[in-house]
Amino acid sequence: MSELRQAVEDLQDPRDAQGLVDVQQLEAEQEGAASPRSSSSSSSSSSSSVSSSYSAGAESLRQGAELSMMADLVSFLLLKYRRKQPTTRAEMLSILRAYQHHFPVVFSQASECMQLVFGVDVKEVDPREHSYVLVPTLGLTCDGMLGDGQSMPKNGLLVMLLGVILLEGECATEEKMWEALSVMGVYPGREHCINGEPRELVTNVWVREGYVEYRQVPNSDPPLYELLWGPRAHAETSKLQVLEHFLRINRRGPSSFPSLSEERVSDEEEGA
Repeated sequence: MSELRQAVEDLQDPRDAQGLVDVQQLEAEQEGAASPRSSSSSSSSSSSSVSSSYSAGAESLRQGAELSMMADLVSFLLLKYRRKQPTTRAEMLSILRAYQHHFPVVFSQASECMQLVFGVDVKEVDPREHSYVLVPTLGLTCDGMLGDGQSMPKNGLLVMLLGVILLEGECATEEKMWEALSVMGVYPGREHCINGEPRELVTNVWVREGYVEYRQVPNSDPPLYELLWGPRAHAETSKLQVLEHFLRINRRGPSSFPSLSEERVSDEEEGA
């Protein structure tokens, strides 16, 4: 079991790990409890209460099982992205094994997670063969992995940063930037499970790559710093695209996938 999946399951009720088999059992028991009709109003009320309880339990288990499967699929897609390999529907179905009938929902959730958290789009390139490629979102050419080929993609944070700069009037103070990024659990000087050491990433790596300009505010004493879009950001994407994506992040957001923000999340072992 991947560490990514384990991190997701750890956030669920312990019963969730039993998967969809328990969901089916609960639903069967619910039908059995709800089918007898009693002339007693108190019996009817009790039956209704039991039925509601089973319905809530079944729904909780179903959601937990889908979240676990989504984490497995995200782990697989991240591995494909690191290897720069396409994938197919058949390959993804094999990840779900006995629960392939849940593929449409799980695939939709995994694709959204890849885009919002990691800044990677899952694009279908051949509808007949159901084949997909994984590419950085919004046309950004940086793979966001600092060249080691093993770390998590960091383009999701880059898009967030570019959006913050736009909303601050195309020039954000460093203080405002860190305040906004803290929503994603990103703080200067604190190692992040996905983005590594963010200060190094933002003020060094992305400055060097031309995505961000980092400069001292004129006449500031003590010195203050501000950030602007760099030439590579202007060349590869547009303000409208970034703002639309930024608004979508704030509606759905990486916080919708809390397990992927936990420090226990780490790369799946190569070939796992």
